[in-house]
Amino acid sequence: MYTFGIYIYIFFIKLVALFGHKKAKQMLAGHKEVFATLREKVKPGTAYVWFHASSLGEFEQGRPMIEKLRAEHPEYRVVLTFFSPSGYNTAKNYQQADIVCYLPFDTKRNVKRFLDILQPKMAFFIKYEFWLNYLIGLNKRSVPVYSVSSIFRKEQTFFKPWGGRYRLALHSFDRLFVQNDKSKELLKSINVEKVSVVGDTRFDRVGKILEQARQLPLVEAFVGEGNNVFIAGSSWGADEAIYMPYFNNHKEWKLIIASHEVDEDRIKAIEEQYDGVCVRYTRASMDEVRNAGCLIIDCFGLLSSIYRYGTVSYVGGGFGVGIHNVLEAAVYGIPVFFGPNNKKFQEAQQLKACGGGIEISSTYAFGQRMDAFAADPQLLEAAGKAAGEYVSANLGASQRIFDELGL
Repeated sequence: MYTFGIYIYIFFIKLVALFGHKKAKQMLAGHKEVFATLREKVKPGTAYVWFHASSLGEFEQGRPMIEKLRAEHPEYRVVLTFFSPSGYNTAKNYQQADIVCYLPFDTKRNVKRFLDILQPKMAFFIKYEFWLNYLIGLNKRSVPVYSVSSIFRKEQTFFKPWGGRYRLALHSFDRLFVQNDKSKELLKSINVEKVSVVGDTRFDRVGKILEQARQLPLVEAFVGEGNNVFIAGSSWGADEAIYMPYFNNHKEWKLIIASHEVDEDRIKAIEEQYDGVCVRYTRASMDEVRNAGCLIIDCFGLLSSIYRYGTVSYVGGGFGVGIHNVLEAAVYGIPVFFGPNNKKFQEAQQLKACGGGIEISSTYAFGQRMDAFAADPQLLEAAGKAAGEYVSANLGASQRIFDELGL
């Protein structure tokens, strides 16, 4: 039934691609090239370590492991696979991986072809990746396979009476490196015992981002001297509806917005909401940014460095699909606002608990908290300190995994 479901999924992807679905078309095009790419690039007799991530967020969790492996074990080569186009398109030129490609659909035939060519020495599946046929195929070949930064909740299928087939996937791992004790307890309840609590490798990733943060002269010119700066990262329209009214009435704040999408319609929508001088990063001169109140980041790849210039941050998605990466902002020791759709995100819950994260559900609530920060600099400083210390206290998951594996 599982494999039958995979074929149904493939049929659905092909169907929506026929109707012009962009990501489905990209995925199918990428899948057509996978085996040719592998046959061309895989060198027989080479020791490959396989990392699989669903999408961009999981890739960020896998990066610390990949880069640590390359630095400490040059005898290994790295193959990185993705399920979604968003992850593949971002990382296809990632220099720390020797081969980057899509993961062929999880059919028995694809699994055999993939593993016959690659012959990996070990495999790491990041967070929620539990492809049953691949896991069974790896087990049959006695290839060690590990789950990294996984986290479990009692409402997941694994813990339901009908979840037996899915539980088999969990039993296929040589070790599950989970984020918290609750996950370990849940796995123990279904007799999955090969579990270690090591934390989340994303903390290691943002720690590295902090070390490598770029200086951005145009942003520095915009920020100026002594100004308070609010940075909204991965912002959606619903997020702007929450915070924009406040900054239209408080021009003493400098506002930087990095939209989750940067197409022309989105950028224009942001410009229309701000009633002061608004400029785009890719079009503005130094003189123009110095005289502007709002800077729109209309390109990708800068946000993780831009947070360094912030006084207060906001991470979008909490009024829709779910919040984006709050750790990228928190690592700089600034408080982080986010919307109410954050219950499945452990880091958001823990940031709230320590005082470094602030959940808001309305424009009024946002304005109240901003006014409180403006009126009490010590309150603002304490919230930022709590956020930074929370990240620092959770570094080291990658090292703990390497230690346990003897790498």
